[in-house]
Amino acid sequence: MPRLSSQTLAATRPETPELPLNYSAGRKHASHQTLAEELASYREFGEATRKLVTAFPAADGQPRQVPTFVNEYWTAKQRQASSLQEISYRACFKPQLPRFFIERLTQPGEVVYDPFMGRGTTVVEAALLGRVPCGCDINPLSVVLTRPRLCPPYLEDVAERLQQIDFASADEFPEELLVFFHPDTLRAIASLKQYLLARRTANMLDAVDDWICLLALNRLTGHSSGFFSVYTLPPNQAVSVKSQQKINAKRNQTPPPRDVARLILKKTRILLRDCDATTRQVLAGVAPRACLLTQLAAHTPQIPAQSVSLVVTSPPFLDVVDYATDNWLRCWFLGIDAQTVKLTVPKKLDAWRTAMTEVFHELHRVLKPGGHVAFEVGEVHGGKTKLEETVLPCGVAAGLEPELVLINDQQFTKTANCWGVDNMAKGTNTNRIVLFRRKP
Repeated sequence: MPRLSSQTLAATRPETPELPLNYSAGRKHASHQTLAEELASYREFGEATRKLVTAFPAADGQPRQVPTFVNEYWTAKQRQASSLQEISYRACFKPQLPRFFIERLTQPGEVVYDPFMGRGTTVVEAALLGRVPCGCDINPLSVVLTRPRLCPPYLEDVAERLQQIDFASADEFPEELLVFFHPDTLRAIASLKQYLLARRTANMLDAVDDWICLLALNRLTGHSSGFFSVYTLPPNQAVSVKSQQKINAKRNQTPPPRDVARLILKKTRILLRDCDATTRQVLAGVAPRACLLTQLAAHTPQIPAQSVSLVVTSPPFLDVVDYATDNWLRCWFLGIDAQTVKLTVPKKLDAWRTAMTEVFHELHRVLKPGGHVAFEVGEVHGGKTKLEETVLPCGVAAGLEPELVLINDQQFTKTANCWGVDNMAKGTNTNRIVLFRRKP
């Protein structure tokens, strides 16, 4: 596993990186037009914006309201995003979401931060747009999934490194994993694990090793021949050995042999599809100043005060996530004890509110005056609880000013009803973002 040391920001106000002459800084709205005005008149996908209000209680008990805008503000098509974003992760938002706010609320060279980094969607998207990326997550897998994509290697370098690895040298052979992998495949995976752990111990891991580790995690288990395993769930939610035995019996399947090195190289080609010279130049201009932390978001002293221009994040929702159960196989590959990772996923609304208020106080500290927080939340309890109504008082309590709520409404395959919008009966087809601003 790559070492999880972090790079701290070089300065509270980093210099704008040198960008290629043909590089577009984004679509920051004109200075004479506010974001709210742009949202109200938005018709890029052919629909007029629906204007609502969201009410929430103020500290004095009196009701407050913020304007709420409903429309399709970005496409859900995965292929519209950079190929570097094609890494699966549980409950992640599309790259188009952070891009929408980054383009409009920041300039190249400014710091964009995600305190609940996940797979690194905001961090990678910020870097692709020439912003200095900053991220934090208590999950140690987040840095492993994010850092390699800030400094992607070349295909030929990955191919050369894979040829240097002995995929038949493993001292470890956990037979219980044979429900997932053919014996030859398991031996190759264990050998790759051994190689990466040895490189980490010797402090010899480099960007190519980081990349290979990322790709191995991404291909570890899945539901097609492009993964190392027989048919199973994707790697972001590994099943137990007993559950896989049932899957194998039901499907009358046995794990076929997979070429580990070939599959890593194949996925490398896919991820690097959009990684041209311009993209590499932009990433190289900001990646050295990236800050990636593995800790609680409520306490991040490594991030200087008033250094962040924009926060785009999606916090853990009210849910029960068993980290050890979901990630036991990936943690095995990385040499992590899954039982030691304690995620912050409150079960009760009051506990969630308390945890988020603590995070907002820290976000207020790191934000520049005039900086923004785009806080994406979702429905829970079958749509009965709308977390934007809960999160608004949390931000206000931390000293932030709520500006608006944006609801990105799209047509998927289900229907529910929220905000008077025809959505889905069991779920949602909306992104719901509360936008705060630190007072100048």
